[in-house]
Amino acid sequence: MRSVSRSKTTPVRTVPGSSRRRRLIGAGVITLALVVPAACGGSQMSPKEVLAANRAINGQDSNGVPGDTTVPGDPTVPGDPTVPGAPVAPGAPGDPAAPGAPAPGAPAGPAGKPPAVAVASCAGFKNSTGITNSTITLGNSSDLSGPVPGLFAGAQTATKAYLKYFNTVVPNGICGRKLVLNTYDSRTDAGADQQGYQKICESSFAGVGSMSAFDSGGAATAQGCGLPDIRAASVTLARNDCTTCFGVQATGRGEYSNGVYDFWIKRNRAATQKGAFLYLNAGAAAENAATQIAVGKKRGMNWVYTSGIDVAAFNYGPYVQQMKSKGVRFVQFIGAYQQSVKLAQAMQSAGFKPDVLMYDPSVYDNGFLKTGGSAIEGAYMFINFLPLDSNQPELNLYRQWLQQVSPGAQPTFFGLFAWAAAKVFVEKALLLGGKLNRATLAAAFRTVNNYTGNGAFGPMAVGPKHAPSCIRFMRVQGGKFVPFGGTNYVCAGYSKA
Repeated sequence: MRSVSRSKTTPVRTVPGSSRRRRLIGAGVITLALVVPAACGGSQMSPKEVLAANRAINGQDSNGVPGDTTVPGDPTVPGDPTVPGAPVAPGAPGDPAAPGAPAPGAPAGPAGKPPAVAVASCAGFKNSTGITNSTITLGNSSDLSGPVPGLFAGAQTATKAYLKYFNTVVPNGICGRKLVLNTYDSRTDAGADQQGYQKICESSFAGVGSMSAFDSGGAATAQGCGLPDIRAASVTLARNDCTTCFGVQATGRGEYSNGVYDFWIKRNRAATQKGAFLYLNAGAAAENAATQIAVGKKRGMNWVYTSGIDVAAFNYGPYVQQMKSKGVRFVQFIGAYQQSVKLAQAMQSAGFKPDVLMYDPSVYDNGFLKTGGSAIEGAYMFINFLPLDSNQPELNLYRQWLQQVSPGAQPTFFGLFAWAAAKVFVEKALLLGGKLNRATLAAAFRTVNNYTGNGAFGPMAVGPKHAPSCIRFMRVQGGKFVPFGGTNYVCAGYSKA
């Protein structure tokens, strides 16, 4: 749906982020941003939801008690340990007879203890596609090759890391079954994504942690076989429309976070009235650009120049000259960090320095800092997760187990959300127990809302499929990523294009 509808808005709120901020490290690259296309209308988190979610991010429970990094879960799901007063599912953690509980004296592995999730009875459990008496096979199809080699390798590696963690600390697995991962290369190509998902449909129980810039390819295939697909993110309209597909980095059809433009209009309105929007003219980037340009206008931006850039384009100079001639003061760009660097270097060569040069989280990558040099100094970006080197329980766990499967690997933005996707799968599968099948799992994914991955990122409407309500800003300063505008989340809902 591309029609314009009026969104519900309230004044921008800021809420505290993590109290520890150090230099940011690696992240993946993508041509998407935080919007990909769900239903018309807008959304504003209630003050209660904002407070609860951000207390969780600060290491507090819903009553502000330090040390508890959970947030209220879904009160409609029996056995959710994060819901005060929720009924406890049979065989919950702590019951030595609980299916999947670690055997007494079993080694806990490097991370210490199993995930604190509810476990249901395994009575009635049946094998099906991808499930045998000893294993549950999952599938991951991510961009490993193509124009940008290794584009989303971090998502696949992170999925492997979570499965290794779970298999190690929960020896009995899910109803006595270990988790196994089949991996595929979607090659930054819709056709390859479709082929990968055809194989996943045939041999795996569910898709977990996948990430592809052209994920439209496997959308119809996944839905056609009823495959529950919990992804790092859905980045195209087709994938977002798939009723059995969900991205932990939540997105909504034609939606974009209000806080991105509200922040700049409040801070430097004059610059926002001379805006330029450039984007890679391919895949999700082109789809997202249309949404962001439209939402920007609704929030008060004035775009005096917009243009797509061919993926094969080598010379960005003509686009820079257009911006100079139109007096542009605010530049936004969607593209992989490599193209982002190319634009910044062309601007530097032309002596063009706008008030604001803003990117999406795709530039949150060591490669951006290493290759951008002085050209990217002062560049801005927005993110909706904690800095990846923050001393936070879930991030610590992710980094620790990442080293178990790929020594020396750096945590990434997309890796974090792939790790969280595997986490959601495990939580819901354990809670279903003997009722686990493709249909019940997809239905369980639809209930996941205001999900923070144990405090690692802002609240995500995974099941409802809406754009993130909370974002924060970073800036390149002294060759490092540093917080900008305070270490706060700006929670202002989203608008519909």
